[in-house]
Amino acid sequence: MSRGQSTRTRAGLWITVGILAVALAAGAALGVRWWQSHNPRAAVVGESPAEFPAIDRAALDPAQARLVAVVEREFADPGDGTKYSEGVDEPWCADFVSWVMREAGSALENPHSGSWRIPGVYTLQEYYQNAGRFTPIAADYRPRTGDVLLYGDSSPFTQHTNIVLEVENGLVTTIGGNEFGEVRIHRFALAGVAGVVGFGRL
Repeated sequence: MSRGQSTRTRAGLWITVGILAVALAAGAALGVRWWQSHNPRAAVVGESPAEFPAIDRAALDPAQARLVAVVEREFADPGDGTKYSEGVDEPWCADFVSWVMREAGSALENPHSGSWRIPGVYTLQEYYQNAGRFTPIAADYRPRTGDVLLYGDSSPFTQHTNIVLEVENGLVTTIGGNEFGEVRIHRFALAGVAGVVGFGRL
């Protein structure tokens, strides 16, 4: 075999390996999607309970109680993403947080437009920082009902945000929009989740 033939053979082998790698990755992604569609309570992390948690309402302050009432209603009868985004078709996790806060009487204010709706996770963090209500994950802070969790790209959720319902026995329970395209509850050990940026305090 000549040197040119050997080079072409190695190149062909690498191309074949590359095609197989892409095919395997695509197959894995399709497999995850199939599993999610056939497992309606699939969780990004931890578990995704099918029922709203039994939160002790007597222990909540008025702002927390209003927020829990709103998210319980939305969990029972959720809308699609455009309900929470003023009709805009976009990733809607931050829209859901904004909509819930407004409905609960704790409206946010977009630092760029002044609107109650903050459609971006980075802008949501900017809002909480400007309001003096942002606590980074590195701080020794135990989140409370109504706090907003903010996640970076490296988290299992990728860039995302959701609302804390309760923290108990080392587990945090959250509710969020655009989780598998729905309003979902997740329960997980916060300490075991990478990529959490911090909390927007209620």
